[in-house]
Amino acid sequence: MKRKRFPQLILLTAVALLVWWVIWFMVMGSLMSIEELNGTVGPALAGTQGSAKWPLLPSWPTLQPIVELLLDTPQFFMMFWNTFKLVIPSVLGQLIIGAPAAWALSRLRFRGRRLITTVYIALMLMPFQVTMVPNYLVIDKLGLMDTLWAVIAPFAFSAFPVFVMMRGFDAVPRVLLEAAAIDGAGFFRTFIHIGLPVGLPGILSALVLGFLECWSAIEQPMTFLRDPALWPLSLYLPQIVTEKLGLAMAASLLMLLPAALIFLFGQKYLELGIQATGIKE
Repeated sequence: MKRKRFPQLILLTAVALLVWWVIWFMVMGSLMSIEELNGTVGPALAGTQGSAKWPLLPSWPTLQPIVELLLDTPQFFMMFWNTFKLVIPSVLGQLIIGAPAAWALSRLRFRGRRLITTVYIALMLMPFQVTMVPNYLVIDKLGLMDTLWAVIAPFAFSAFPVFVMMRGFDAVPRVLLEAAAIDGAGFFRTFIHIGLPVGLPGILSALVLGFLECWSAIEQPMTFLRDPALWPLSLYLPQIVTEKLGLAMAASLLMLLPAALIFLFGQKYLELGIQATGIKE
């Protein structure tokens, strides 16, 4: 049996190394001097003559790019703070708006429920490029253009968290709901005391995915924010020129850390949320 699994192990290891190579590339690049970066990947990025190469380890490790980013680049901290000002309200909005909507679609039986669910699924499958013009027109009419709310509002009312939470609420045993109804619990009391605790894996998995999406969003801020003082960190990296490649590596590494920590913290909830969607009464 072990011999049969050996080729699968080799294949999975190779795929994992391909994924980890990108992270290794970024970490080592943030520890290289600008001279070594220009000598390794500079020809490929600048379009000059010569072949690009990449060593496994830097010849002379240095913290200069990280120190320059943390001490001499105030723009980085401004955009880093802007990113949190966009992400935190967006995720809270998905919780406050999405959780009751998902509970209603999951547990209430009313005329038009299937149609509304179908509309949610259709909106979830549409990429931002399809909904960009309607969002732009609505935000412009509301007077929110070039404000942080222009990015927060579409994320807070996103259909994807509602769908994920709804699948988590579907796993709540109906026996609990019937017992709550016998005890006289109403819709909101049942939602607070039964729906939220039992459907917590689905809620947390939706919030983790929402955080990751908002944190790395680049098209929405680029479309709705004209003032550079409001730009998040995702719009900072494309501005870094080739001469400051080490700064770009260090900025990419620091931008990855919060998303990686949130993913590591929420990984078990993502797995529980996936398991909950497959449970049937």
